[in-house]
Amino acid sequence: MISSALFAVILFQAQSPTAAQPIDLTGYWVSVVTQDWRWRMVTPAKGDYAGVPITLEAKKVGDAWDPAEDEAAGEQCKAYGAPGLMAMPTRLHITWQDENTLKVETDAGTQTRLFHFGAWKPQGAAATWQGDSVAEWERARTTPKSGSLKVVTTHLRPGYLRKNGVPYSAKAVLTEYWDLATERNQEQWITITSVVDDPQYLRQPWVTALHFKKEPDGAKWDPTPCSAR
Repeated sequence: MISSALFAVILFQAQSPTAAQPIDLTGYWVSVVTQDWRWRMVTPAKGDYAGVPITLEAKKVGDAWDPAEDEAAGEQCKAYGAPGLMAMPTRLHITWQDENTLKVETDAGTQTRLFHFGAWKPQGAAATWQGDSVAEWERARTTPKSGSLKVVTTHLRPGYLRKNGVPYSAKAVLTEYWDLATERNQEQWITITSVVDDPQYLRQPWVTALHFKKEPDGAKWDPTPCSAR
């Protein structure tokens, strides 16, 4: 006889990602910057790499940062790639594009990330700022209808971890864990634990925690273009 726990696992695996979601991340969210303010709310000074375990090669790249050159080359979005995007002061709009694809839009930089569930495979196109993201639900074993979202992003176009030219390379891998919490006052919060691995530009994984508060609607949604400064 199949145990109830095993039956629940089998049922969970058989469901579509939309039906199987242990948490509902859809809606409008705003970033709440309670840490790393000086690097997130304003563009840090050139050469300010505090808190990021960069290699000597990365320091050379960062020391050569010139926003005017990025603008002239049409590369204003280098800080808006997936490894740096969620740390921006931004709003998120999260929806299901289809039953196997979760869409995350940001008004900062007007970017769109697509989280693909199931047997999705990359199409072999050129690397992009948002890369290829493969997602899966991680259900908590002890608490029914709870869990988190794990997203692994690869095939990234090289860009910046911070707007002052702290680089990440094409070898970078971004792993995220999205968790949802509801406070006693019924406010809902997303916490994204972000881990960037980059053998070229980081001496060790760079781990950050980012927080977003749910908003009632999209009244404050304000898409803006990428900025190099």
